Amino acid sequence: MKNALKFAQALMAMLAIVLAMVSVPGDARTAKAGIPTVLLPIASSPLVTFRIQFRAGAADDPAGKKGLTRLTASMLTDGGTTKHSYEEMTALFYPMASSVRAVVDKDVTTFTGTTHIDNLDKFLDLFTQILLEPRFDAHDFDRLKTSQSNYLSKTLRGGNDEELGKQTLGVCMYAGHAYGSPNEGLVSNVDAITVDDVKAHYQKMFTRDNVTIGLAGGYPKNLVDRVSKSLERLPAGAPGHPARPAPHEISGLEILAVEKEGRSTAISMGYPLDVTRADPDFYALMVANSHLGEHRTMNGVLMNRMREVRGLNYGDYSYIEHFVQDGGSTFPITNIARSEQYFSIWIRPVQPQHRQFALRLALWELDRMVRDGLTQEEFDEARSFVKNYSRLWAQDQGRRLGYLMDSRFYGIDDFLGTLPAKLDALTRDQVNAAIKKHLRSDRLCVAVVTKGADAFLNDVTNNTPSPMAYDAEGIPQDVIDQDKIISVFPLNVNKTASKVVPVSEMFQ
Repeated sequence: MKNALKFAQALMAMLAIVLAMVSVPGDARTAKAGIPTVLLPIASSPLVTFRIQFRAGAADDPAGKKGLTRLTASMLTDGGTTKHSYEEMTALFYPMASSVRAVVDKDVTTFTGTTHIDNLDKFLDLFTQILLEPRFDAHDFDRLKTSQSNYLSKTLRGGNDEELGKQTLGVCMYAGHAYGSPNEGLVSNVDAITVDDVKAHYQKMFTRDNVTIGLAGGYPKNLVDRVSKSLERLPAGAPGHPARPAPHEISGLEILAVEKEGRSTAISMGYPLDVTRADPDFYALMVANSHLGEHRTMNGVLMNRMREVRGLNYGDYSYIEHFVQDGGSTFPITNIARSEQYFSIWIRPVQPQHRQFALRLALWELDRMVRDGLTQEEFDEARSFVKNYSRLWAQDQGRRLGYLMDSRFYGIDDFLGTLPAKLDALTRDQVNAAIKKHLRSDRLCVAVVTKGADAFLNDVTNNTPSPMAYDAEGIPQDVIDQDKIISVFPLNVNKTASKVVPVSEMFQ
């Protein structure tokens, strides 16, 4: 933990200039045209960042058309415009070293792009064409639909066990809920989508009454009005978002085991969490979660006890909201804000002979934190780490703007700007109270991607002991003694709600 703190502090010093540049408060206001805006002017920046966000996401996909929002967004960014084909658009963006991409999640879709101020007029013309004049070409539609279907049936099922486990957890946690399938949809649904479905969805969901403008950087003062005036040409209407049923009540451990050939096992577990950034308890849970398993850091309990002490696997992390890593960084991407969140733990990859022990160990550590809470020393270290580490989350104006737009989604003040003061105001008792109130170890969905899934489910259902055997020598005796306790830690599996599914049937 102390080494991690020093590391975070060193990075803070290195990025001081950048952080100062992007620490300007966002000006969330309403433009003259009536379109909400989130603004981050930085006069010294030669770059202009756009984030045009629609309150439309995968949760708005109609029944039988799961994947429609993702495909519609792809048709805008990768399907050309009425003036230029996709190939022509790519060639026009190339000299500017720019592009426009879409981030699609459950509740929002955000179109993003950054350009140098010298190319602003050219870039803005192309960006507005993408949003206002989509080509909807049949050839591009077939290409993008095939790519999306192949991602589900080939890439997700066959080439990415980590993502397969995460998406399987979503299926388990949100069965019968609008969040219950990948943003890319279901294979049979995507295959059934027509270009007319895409056109209708665009007209219904990507509207001027459903959009927010985000701008950051050294943009001219008239840019807000220029963008607002352009977006007045979007289809009219404020699409409704039907009320969603609450996620089902999880009873015991509900296991969804995916049978898949492979040399390792991926485990994801979690449950829907009735806490978002708009809830005061979120900040207490940030501290607790960082103590348990901050993403890709070595200070978390899970990482320390599972990887560092026992050498079980590579990554052991926990989360209190949906997390997607931003490229090769350790930080989350922005603009995947959700009206409903979830707690989760990721364990990957694990050797098959250790999979039951790894599951038990993760639950044992979670149970111990829920039961005992944090000591004063653990609280102080975790809070200090989060306070320092969070200062690294806005390393460019695009990320800073993204956080400001997420704050608007949740109806809160600037999340990053107010975070230090909120962390300073926390006490150990508040964190432990939030742990007791919101975290649990006995009622979770568990998604497991493994070879021999039937045998695994049989072992955990029957609470078969899972003694740990190490290949290496020199394991401390106290760890070996602790392993004996963990190897019989009770697993209360819900037999009725647990099952094995062949990977070929996932997301079908």
